[in-house]
Amino acid sequence: MLTDTLFRVPRTPGLHLLQQRGEHGARELTSWRLRVESGATVEYARDGEEAVMVLQEGRGRVTVGDQQWGLTRNGVFTDRATAVYIPPGVRMVVAADTAIEAIIVATPADGPATPAIARPDDVVVNRRGRGTYAREVHDIFVRDPYVQRLMVGETFNPPGHWSSFPPHKHDGRNGEPCLEEVYHYRLDPPQGFGHQMLYTNDGESVTHQVRDGDAVLLPYGYHPVSSPPGYRLYYLWAMAGVQRQLALYEDPAHRWIHDAPI
Repeated sequence: MLTDTLFRVPRTPGLHLLQQRGEHGARELTSWRLRVESGATVEYARDGEEAVMVLQEGRGRVTVGDQQWGLTRNGVFTDRATAVYIPPGVRMVVAADTAIEAIIVATPADGPATPAIARPDDVVVNRRGRGTYAREVHDIFVRDPYVQRLMVGETFNPPGHWSSFPPHKHDGRNGEPCLEEVYHYRLDPPQGFGHQMLYTNDGESVTHQVRDGDAVLLPYGYHPVSSPPGYRLYYLWAMAGVQRQLALYEDPAHRWIHDAPI
């Protein structure tokens, strides 16, 4: 059911589950929020799952297997992403020089793989849409040679703009590759909100008011996002499915917007 797809978990130190595969319609994805206080360390490891950790803010060091890298990001609205890939069964340790917040998204995967880091210069910036549905989409781990199944990136809505628009889906019901997705939101200023709509051609529909720190699972259906005037909206997105391929099917009722005057 699309109604049971909003997750709101208080921010507290440590590693905290946000949503998990096998519950609320999730077949592929599990998400955690990682908060590490200055001077502390937190560990993460999962057998049979690969994961990507996307730094939201803070400075410190991350060790994945026998690789170690420095991490720094002032915030999602000021700096491009830094993210790391954690192969199945490999331990990650995050040590914070300043307070760190990050999101980890995981999906089942098999076989050996190599840890990897994506730094700000590795992020591919795409400008999508026009007019009031113009936005930036940042590919982090999408077409890289490291990750087996996950695709991860970030989208930035200016105030009053829409994204995932024209409404699109990737649930396979119209022949497109089937992908499950999850969004993790931030707002600027943080007291703001956005709207996440999910709907299907057969009439199922729900709209969530999303706040800073919320997550929404997108198990199927179209899923446009809007930000209100005065508030920038960000979401980290992660997808997994049978194919590691970005593909979408736009709602035919709304494709005309591509050719409409602005």
